Amino acid sequence: MYTWFDCKVVYEKTMDNGLLKKVPESYLVDAFNIAEAEKRIAEELKPYIRGEFEVTDIRKAKIAEIFDHNEVEEAYWYKAKLVYITIDEKKGKEKKVSSFIIVKAGSLKQALAVLEEGMKGYVMDYVVASIAETSYMDVFHYAKID
Repeated sequence: MYTWFDCKVVYEKTMDNGLLKKVPESYLVDAFNIAEAEKRIAEELKPYIRGEFEVTDIRKAKIAEIFDHNEVEEAYWYKAKLVYITIDEKKGKEKKVSSFIIVKAGSLKQALAVLEEGMKGYVMDYVVASIAETSYMDVFHYAKID
């Protein structure tokens, strides 16, 4: 079971005009706890960011699954909300349960196609309640850092 953390980072980026500007970016990191998430995001970004950067926020993200098999050059990360109908056997009533899935795709249309492909084989019926582009720059799966 993955535990995902939404990490916000601020660093100074060299703009096209040569000036430095502080920019915020968001990343999704798989880790056991917040401390490890902070360590992981620092290690992952160290080769790409020159100078100092600050991790300004880390929050546990309620993500059920990540579909990132797509090898698209210009890829974006989309967040889809799926709603499942389950039966509460004690009360005998239908109950709606939501889950969130992150999808890597080149467009909204492609994100929906990747989501549908990834959901093949799931036995529960679901409805795609929403799908929207996220601000995530990248997603880092678990890798042990010593």
